[in-house]
Amino acid sequence: MQITFWGVRGSIPAPGPETVGYGGNTICLEILTEAGKRVILDAGSGLSVLGSRLLAEAFGKGQGEAAIVLSHAHMDHIQGFPFFAPIYIPGNRFTIYGGEQSPGRLERIFEGQMDPNFSPIHSLKNLGANIEFHALRGKGPVKIEGLDVSWRKNPHGSTSALAFRIEEEGRTLVYASDAGYGRAGVPEDAVAFYRGAKLLVHDCTYFPEDYEMRVNRGFSSIEHAADAAVRAQVKALAMIHYDQDYSDEDVDRLAIALRRMLDERGGVGIQLISSREGQTLRI
Repeated sequence: MQITFWGVRGSIPAPGPETVGYGGNTICLEILTEAGKRVILDAGSGLSVLGSRLLAEAFGKGQGEAAIVLSHAHMDHIQGFPFFAPIYIPGNRFTIYGGEQSPGRLERIFEGQMDPNFSPIHSLKNLGANIEFHALRGKGPVKIEGLDVSWRKNPHGSTSALAFRIEEEGRTLVYASDAGYGRAGVPEDAVAFYRGAKLLVHDCTYFPEDYEMRVNRGFSSIEHAADAAVRAQVKALAMIHYDQDYSDEDVDRLAIALRRMLDERGGVGIQLISSREGQTLRI
């Protein structure tokens, strides 16, 4: 399983000289399976960068197929979709999975982005690619492009966001963006869901002191990420969803502080990865 980060920011894109090191695009990860199939986690503005790369492959000829799996449908997790070039090419096929109550509701959310007030495209019906919507009900697992995918709801402010456990041939990736556990901390059922992952990609939006002023926004501090990683005994922890106001230097300091927290909690052997746009990992 190969994972590439195409967007690592939260809330809004943050381009500029102070964020060029880690990147300013909002959340988007790409998974390439051992069989060469493609699963995209969240569709933030980083999706547009991925789309440009895919045009050099089968997607540029209308022969591409991929799944897009959404943690939730807040704007920073879907805003890249209208700018994802492969959806305009006839013959390409995409299946979009999300935690809404029905496929129709999920489709209406995406259709809303194409409203003439917001987009010159006007409608999903004007796209060239074939697009299907599927609602994720229960907890799984389901097969998505050959991967075993299960999920749980994490609190996220006044709503929730799905965390995903993704397995292929005994290797496990857990993706937990936009996790707002609150002052009670990471619950045991979340730890159980993350347990033993080879790679945990976890929300690391804030320093603890900044988190205390923004508890109700529904994100994690690096303290939550450290606690989850150590208790779940994961092999590696990748930081994700940096606050849009954090510079590259801030993210460097975030990683230093998180490394210290891991070590103090007994997680000396956990590899820490400061995710950045264009970075590829294999598990």
